[in-house]
Amino acid sequence: MVTVRRSTWHEPRPADAPPIGRLDWLLAGVFAAAALVEGIVRPELAWRPLVTVLALALMPALLWRRERPLTAALVGWGVAGLLSVLQLTAHAEDLGLYSMMAVLILLYSLVRWGSGREVVWGTAFVTAVVALAMYASSAGWADIFGGSVLLLLFVALAAVFRYRADLWHRQQREIRNEERVALARELHDTVAHHVSAIAVQAQAGGVVAGTQPERAAEVLAAIESEASRTLAEMRSMVRVLREEDAVAYSPQRGVADLPALARADATPTVEVSLDGSLTRLARPVDTALYRLAQESLTNALRHARSATRVGIEVRREGDAVRLRVSDDGQAEPGPAPDPGFGLLGMAERAQLLGGSLSAGPGPQGGWVVEAVLPVEALA
Repeated sequence: MVTVRRSTWHEPRPADAPPIGRLDWLLAGVFAAAALVEGIVRPELAWRPLVTVLALALMPALLWRRERPLTAALVGWGVAGLLSVLQLTAHAEDLGLYSMMAVLILLYSLVRWGSGREVVWGTAFVTAVVALAMYASSAGWADIFGGSVLLLLFVALAAVFRYRADLWHRQQREIRNEERVALARELHDTVAHHVSAIAVQAQAGGVVAGTQPERAAEVLAAIESEASRTLAEMRSMVRVLREEDAVAYSPQRGVADLPALARADATPTVEVSLDGSLTRLARPVDTALYRLAQESLTNALRHARSATRVGIEVRREGDAVRLRVSDDGQAEPGPAPDPGFGLLGMAERAQLLGGSLSAGPGPQGGWVVEAVLPVEALA
């Protein structure tokens, strides 16, 4: 209970309060007209000019109700309290205008748009004014009960709409965060792989240019091909982000595209082996296997020292698919580095689909990455 009170006290104002618009001016105008008309057509009303002027003082409060909810509530309910005091001191039967019911809108706005502290102070002030009004009018138990229920109804409605809007904004933030992480993962997997391949080809080109000038053209062609593929995938991603109804973008790659990663004419060589029935995988699993293999290959090309071979194996094991990427390089000296964004993204991919991922030194040297994913992705 203490924690709830403390969180309520420190709760900020909602950030989605709309500015003053035409509907607000229309509401204030209708209220002002109603107060004037009521002051004219009710000759039995005591202190009519003063009561009408005090009622008109609520018009600015209706315009402030979202920007300054506590001030608006204090002004509106302060006028109601002043009328109760006049009724009590003058022993008048009725000093209120029916249009003064607009103070209920100010109570709603206080709970809907005010901060926690404003709501606490404002509702305390409203409670005191209501108690004074009931005492001044000598209200019976039925009137006290009905009035209390009406006030609580407005408070409850405001709280429901407030927390419903807050829940909606939280869901939107979660969706944006998930999309941001997914986009970062896709960018890392795609760009890092192709850029690493370009870097390896460029290094090989520097060696080949001095000893085998005739192969330099092949290396440059390979670099150009990797750069073109990187640019094409980046354009596809940007098109999906910019166009809500974009459908003509490149489909996600899957296990069937893994043989394209094989390389026999470069160092290290890349061998791809596919075993078992891999044609009816769930689309998320199919895509994840390709991305995991691609990222593992990128890490091997970038970090495996003196590696001559990188093997990519995918095989079906019952209701699961196992991916194994291994190299014959030497481990870098010193303590094992902390996992980077690549390994974190790979682990997230596997966990989101209900699978697992492990990465570490192999029993015979080199580095081994293994992922086990269910054939049918988790919902």
